[in-house]
Amino acid sequence: MRIFKCLIIGVLLIALSACNGQVEKINGVSFVASGGSIDQTNVQPVVNVNANYAAIMPFGFMRSLDHTEIIHNTERQWFGETRAGAKQYIDELRKKQIKIMVKPQIWVRRGEFTGLIEMTDETNWKLLEKSYSSFIIEYAELAEEVNAEILCIGTELENFVKNRPEYWNTLITEIKTIYKGKLTYAANWDEYKRTPFWDQLDYIGVDAYFPVSDKQTPTFEDCMKGWETHKPVIKDMSVKYEKPILFTEYGYRSVDYSGKKPWVSDRSMNKVNLDAQVNTTKALYETFWKEDWFAGGFIWKWFNNYEKSGGVDNPMFTPQNKPVEAVIKSYYKSKK
Repeated sequence: MRIFKCLIIGVLLIALSACNGQVEKINGVSFVASGGSIDQTNVQPVVNVNANYAAIMPFGFMRSLDHTEIIHNTERQWFGETRAGAKQYIDELRKKQIKIMVKPQIWVRRGEFTGLIEMTDETNWKLLEKSYSSFIIEYAELAEEVNAEILCIGTELENFVKNRPEYWNTLITEIKTIYKGKLTYAANWDEYKRTPFWDQLDYIGVDAYFPVSDKQTPTFEDCMKGWETHKPVIKDMSVKYEKPILFTEYGYRSVDYSGKKPWVSDRSMNKVNLDAQVNTTKALYETFWKEDWFAGGFIWKWFNNYEKSGGVDNPMFTPQNKPVEAVIKSYYKSKK
């Protein structure tokens, strides 16, 4: 009888936890591809920061915004950008129970913004669609092969999505015949409200480079106030589609004005400001990580050569070997 009562109590506690939305957060890193393979020395820093997910990012390349061919999975690419490289990374990360989002991405020559990819006529649109399908199906097959928890079907492709909605509907249907896990799409921060196919996916994916402060060194309080404009709109999208929000990318550079235009990645901003990175990042966690409609996210970005990455003189996004790394580790531990 005592054992039976204990079992009943256990079931009730599990049920209450589910009702209270106590679901494991996705505490992720965007794991950058490199020229070689990785081993456990590259994985351990991911474990050390209390991450439980990694986004693996194979790449396809386009010569221009109106070029129809996406070159991918070739010997001319870095190993980590190919299918074999992505699989090798995943296999190593799995040894430490790190879960996986496969997130294929496109690089347009000279770093032009992928949201502006657009063809000039129907013939070229069809050619692009054929090439993109080849690219994304390659990695849907990989995601299924390795039992990836999430597949991201595209990243910041607003004009492509806007101009070719029927293609994307058909593509999603095809992907679902191949890959049986969770699906998302990484919409840019100013795109996600117009993305037309959220009802067909499992997460509303957002690359969360929202402006939160115009100050040179924004305080934590400044950034919290800055989120007051964006947070209700983001939550409304979750309510509208009955889908959790996933920050497919988030993060800030360690520079002056880091909260003003967080999407800026070029080297025109180069004055290091570690406090700005800490304050913006902490405010993001305080704003979202406690919400049950928020699934979590992937910090941008994490290099596999930890010892040589980041550092207090580095003005770029990576949190590695900077004060903000301790902030991430703390929040990932407490919300894991």
